[in-house]
Amino acid sequence: MEIDLSVDLAPGHKRGLLLRNPVMPASGTFSWGFEFEQHFGREGIERLGAVVSKGVTMEPRAGNRQPRVAETPAGMLNSIGLQNVGIRACIEELAPQWARWDTPVIVNIAGDTVDEFGEMARMLDGVPGIAGIELNISCPNVDTGGMEIGQSVEASARATRAAVRNTDLPVIVKLTPNVTDPVQLALACEAEGAAAICAVNTVLGMAIDIERRRPVLPRARGGLSGPAIKPIALRIVYDVAGAVRIPVIGCGGITTARDALEFLMAGASAVQVGTATFANPRALLDIIDGLEAWCAANGVTRLGDIVGCARPATVA
Repeated sequence: MEIDLSVDLAPGHKRGLLLRNPVMPASGTFSWGFEFEQHFGREGIERLGAVVSKGVTMEPRAGNRQPRVAETPAGMLNSIGLQNVGIRACIEELAPQWARWDTPVIVNIAGDTVDEFGEMARMLDGVPGIAGIELNISCPNVDTGGMEIGQSVEASARATRAAVRNTDLPVIVKLTPNVTDPVQLALACEAEGAAAICAVNTVLGMAIDIERRRPVLPRARGGLSGPAIKPIALRIVYDVAGAVRIPVIGCGGITTARDALEFLMAGASAVQVGTATFANPRALLDIIDGLEAWCAANGVTRLGDIVGCARPATVA
């Protein structure tokens, strides 16, 4: 039985963003994709639905001081601080290598200001090897930009507007879960031309070293990810997908194909996988295999047919 796993993350957009399947890495957990290619070959990278880059800033960043990660029950805290090579190196050195792949690359950008989102979107426009942009308005581990923008409906809308007006590439907006009502953020970004919404980034948390009597992370707080946040992320995806008309990408605690199916049934059109890849470098490929196997076992020929099937209007 032939199974169609494809998904269009930018329906109606002039450039479009067609993926062969709905599975991609979460930004910040996959570096630039080259290590994955070294381990699994070009064939492996070209099995993915898309590649999402590390967060890129206007200038290179060294990131936060060590330690930057802390293991927690059913997850991990991170406070990397957007260590990256900067947007110019991204364009000049990384994009030409991405252009070799038959897999769309989405560049995650993190501006310190609303205007920087627009400027970086302009710089990425038309660059070979780049198929889309993801706005990081939700990083909890920096002093400016990131979650500072993403916790404000008005600032989130302005950042989206700035990016959309400066590029022909489809713009995805990645939301923070650290707000009372993520739906209002999603609606504001949709109104400003976002092609899709990604929900969600990490949940703000912390850990204490009881011997040192100090926080484990130098910045005290970090972003919690992994299975511990899956119910939170799933609820937000369910709520956002019920409110917007654009595709939603589910992210948060996805470890197996079963997890991915829950997000798809809640209304996500695609999923991002992050922390799971630290424990299992094959997680992305295993999830793709698992989705195909589930479809075959359940007589589903088009995976898109189950998107949102758990929502009230479609519950049998």
